[in-house]
Amino acid sequence: MGSDNAAALEAAMGYCFTDRALLRMALTHRSFGVPHNERLEFLGDSVLNCVMAAALFARFTELPEGDLSRLRAHLVKQDALHQVALDLHLGNHLRFGDGERQSGGKTRPSILADALEALFGAIYLEAGFECAGRVIRRLFATQFDALAPGQSLKDAKTRLQEWLQGRHFPLPCYQLLETRGAAHKQVFHIACRLEKPDLETEGEGNSRRLAEQAAATRALEILEHST
Repeated sequence: MGSDNAAALEAAMGYCFTDRALLRMALTHRSFGVPHNERLEFLGDSVLNCVMAAALFARFTELPEGDLSRLRAHLVKQDALHQVALDLHLGNHLRFGDGERQSGGKTRPSILADALEALFGAIYLEAGFECAGRVIRRLFATQFDALAPGQSLKDAKTRLQEWLQGRHFPLPCYQLLETRGAAHKQVFHIACRLEKPDLETEGEGNSRRLAEQAAATRALEILEHST
């Protein structure tokens, strides 16, 4: 599905483009040809960072600059962008060259994150900063509302690794158990195996990375409740 049939994407984003050429550019990977979305990505990255900075500044009125910077970095990192892109089924709307399409570009986290930023840049160009900000705040509302400044912002895999290293235990091993579903809606089933303590957990997600995080989260829950 290409950018000419993007009504579902626009509905999910809550914004309808007037300039269809601008939308096509935002959804065009460089492998497809010129014009592609890399310049829009550059612009959208700056818009996203500014919107998140302003939102955090307004919400957490007592936090110092360092804490605000860490929260912003958590919101605009590739993992966060990738999750929003998955929620939008953005990969279904991107235009690729044959090689990139066949190699799974539509599910690659970095490509999806970059394309989402390109869309933010395109909205900014067409409708201005306030409109782009409204779209961004709505799409990131769940992640924004889940912020807890006093809690660690490290992901589950990192925290599990640190837990094991702190006790001089071997690092975890992640193994793909199963992949289900069509190419554009795959579900990955991952096992997280610990040698010491002897433990195995499983997790699922729309990418291998998310499935590994789910399995690591489950392992941490078990370990933290057993100590």
